[in-house]
Amino acid sequence: KQWYQRRVRVQEHSSKRPCVRIGTHSGSFHCDEALACFMLKQLPEYKDATIVRSRDATVLSECDIVVDVGGVYDPNSHRYDHHQRDFTGTMSSLTNGKMNFDTKLSSAGLVYLHFGRRVLDQLMAESSEDHKDIVYKRLYEYFMEEIDAVDNGINATEEKPKYHVTTTLGGRVRDLNPAWNEDVQDFDGQFEKATALVGGELVNRVEGMVKRWLPALDIVRTAFNDRHEVHSSGEIIKFKQGGCPWKEHLYQLEAAADCQGQVKYVLYSDSQGSWRVQAVGVQGEGFKSRKPLPEVWRGVRDEKLSDLTGIPECIFVHATGFIGGNKTEEGALEMARQALQM
Repeated sequence: KQWYQRRVRVQEHSSKRPCVRIGTHSGSFHCDEALACFMLKQLPEYKDATIVRSRDATVLSECDIVVDVGGVYDPNSHRYDHHQRDFTGTMSSLTNGKMNFDTKLSSAGLVYLHFGRRVLDQLMAESSEDHKDIVYKRLYEYFMEEIDAVDNGINATEEKPKYHVTTTLGGRVRDLNPAWNEDVQDFDGQFEKATALVGGELVNRVEGMVKRWLPALDIVRTAFNDRHEVHSSGEIIKFKQGGCPWKEHLYQLEAAADCQGQVKYVLYSDSQGSWRVQAVGVQGEGFKSRKPLPEVWRGVRDEKLSDLTGIPECIFVHATGFIGGNKTEEGALEMARQALQM
């Protein structure tokens, strides 16, 4: 991970101008500009850049790119501030609806909008272009949008919180600012730590998607596309092994294929070599299943269940009907077949 362990050099304005300079504001810092600077430092043209922290317009005018300060949003001149009164840009408005997110962007969101896909080229060098496109959208939804919202004072809910949330990424960055009563306040040194912190979080999030989330998507997509080979109705899908997180992927694949709610049961093997038949849940409705296993089977086990169903090697059906088991793949499939007809 050498590429994210690079120290971010922070420099006060001097008469000797380095080759490339990233400008941001001095003083107290926040998560958005720290992350904006980290993302820029992953790109070839900025990887060796010096970060200049200042509010002096003359100093900032000498920078190659400026984030979170200056009162200007102009991609052509590489100015990416969001504090000006007339700025209301969102991912949706600035991509003509291609990215359907309506949260006002912070400097991190602006840098992600204009450079994020290229940042992923660096962090996901061995991944396919399709996977990078998928991660680009998901990373905004499940990482970047929160940072944009918090920096712009947008609450996650209009309801009164029931407890204090103090361990967010933004909160941890805020706590890196020097204490108000320190004799020597090293804002620039602490900003380096903040940039390393948010950069590590971004890297870990991308790595998790590459190592776990995307492989699961590929497995679920294959099973979804092959569902009619498992059962002519397309209402049963089968995985060769268990442990793969499938629910979110299945819902998205169904939506993309315009067949929401079609799949009723998922088959997969467990760690003991037996097979499970699991009812697919109703999206967003907790434990409610689209079609639970038959009520008459629920809570029955082993030979009694086999006698009741006429299917050999049955193991159990949960009392709520959301899952059942059989010692064989064919037995689990037959349980799903019968359940579809009941």
